[in-house]
Amino acid sequence: MQKTSKQFDEVIQVCRELFSNKLSDYGASFRVLRTSSLTDQIFIKVKSLRNFQTTGVSKVGESAEENFIAIVNYSIIGLIQLEKGFADDFKQDKSEILNLYDRFAFEAKDLMMKKNHDYGEAWREMRISSITDLIYQKVLRTKQIEDNAGATLVSEGIDANYFDMLNYAVFCLIKFSEEKEVFKPTII
Repeated sequence: MQKTSKQFDEVIQVCRELFSNKLSDYGASFRVLRTSSLTDQIFIKVKSLRNFQTTGVSKVGESAEENFIAIVNYSIIGLIQLEKGFADDFKQDKSEILNLYDRFAFEAKDLMMKKNHDYGEAWREMRISSITDLIYQKVLRTKQIEDNAGATLVSEGIDANYFDMLNYAVFCLIKFSEEKEVFKPTII
């Protein structure tokens, strides 16, 4: 599992770099979004992935890697928003936001390592399309929880679903990196 730990870190580094660059370009503009809006952003990305996996056509030209990177970053943004709540402006300290990004990435990795132990890294033998479907299922569950004002009877909450979507997207990015030997997203 050392290999997975290292691969997770490499993928997160790429995702964080894009997040940091966008933070420089736009500021923390995401701070005005409610978590339901972030869930819908993930929904858009996973629908795009499923459509491409089904039809083989992307008229916009976004790569699968770009969409999975977006899912990682939107999931972390969702976790930030769950903790901080949404704001009426986006005047936030960049270092504070990046520290939160790093904290949630670390928490996701810790969860992933525990689950990898228990499940024997089963994801390595799964198809990317199956993992995409799991993300789709998680986003639909999250939307239902949000429609229920965050209330659940026996299920995990919104944060657990964001962590799972994040980790599933990382798994797909690792699988792409193994296919290409070097992880380099097509377009950033």
